Amino acid sequence: MTVRVVRAALAAETIDLPSHEQLVADAAAGSAGAIVGFAGAVRNHDGDHASAVTTLSYSSHPSAPEVLVEVVDEVSASVAGVRAVAVSHRVGELDVGDVAFVVAVAADHRAPAFELCARLVDEVKARLPVWKHQLFADGSDEWVGSA
Repeated sequence: MTVRVVRAALAAETIDLPSHEQLVADAAAGSAGAIVGFAGAVRNHDGDHASAVTTLSYSSHPSAPEVLVEVVDEVSASVAGVRAVAVSHRVGELDVGDVAFVVAVAADHRAPAFELCARLVDEVKARLPVWKHQLFADGSDEWVGSA
């Protein structure tokens, strides 16, 4: 069975989990017994920094769209029973509470859906050339090396 990658994209606009879940449900055309999703949101804190995160921005390397497609294609092929996948990562300025990263997986059963969703989150975060610039309430800032 071939996995349908219905979305693997960087997005300057708002992204959300329900629309990604609908994309994979539609692509699976009733054959999926499980739809699993992940939404990574901008939080108001990071690590041991004493001041609150107020906003952040994601910058990407020009190769990022192609890298995302490669990662999603490669990782999606590693789990049997998966029908469809949709992945998006934001770029640009985001506020606390905004969704920055979404993964949705439709599979025959819950175990492969959860497994692939987790693998995609980990691999995209590890390999996507996207950098996070966080601004804090005390006026300081920090660059984070990967999404």
